[in-house]
Amino acid sequence: MANELNSFDIQEILKLLPHRYPMLLVDRVLDYKPGEYLHAIKNVTANEPIFTGHFPEQPIFPGVLILEALAQATGLLGFKTVENRGDNELYLFAAIDDARFKHPVTPGDTMHLHVQFLKERRNMWKFATEAKVDGKIVCSAELMCARREL
Repeated sequence: MANELNSFDIQEILKLLPHRYPMLLVDRVLDYKPGEYLHAIKNVTANEPIFTGHFPEQPIFPGVLILEALAQATGLLGFKTVENRGDNELYLFAAIDDARFKHPVTPGDTMHLHVQFLKERRNMWKFATEAKVDGKIVCSAELMCARREL
């Protein structure tokens, strides 16, 4: 029996994340399992405002935004994991460990964002993350998020 994928679109992402253009960096969630993993995508397009300055003649999606996309994916997994979440609750970026950048990301690429829940302690969540393009890892890092009420 095949596994049924749990997915959701941009409308659900907009309900869960406070980010909006140009800082919303997750386009769709392809699969997730609460408390375990999430697989999302970010379509990188030439008309994104970051490319007017990074770098106009050789556009490269900034590493810091790859990490932000991964952090947003961890927030989505966190929101789908916790039941009875308050409306004023957020996951705030708390730490980056062992970040590695292996290949540049350029317009036309689709980044696959993979996050795996590792552990939670006192409202601090730790995740193993990878961003891939065409099956190749472009970035990996361990990220921590703090679950907070604002």
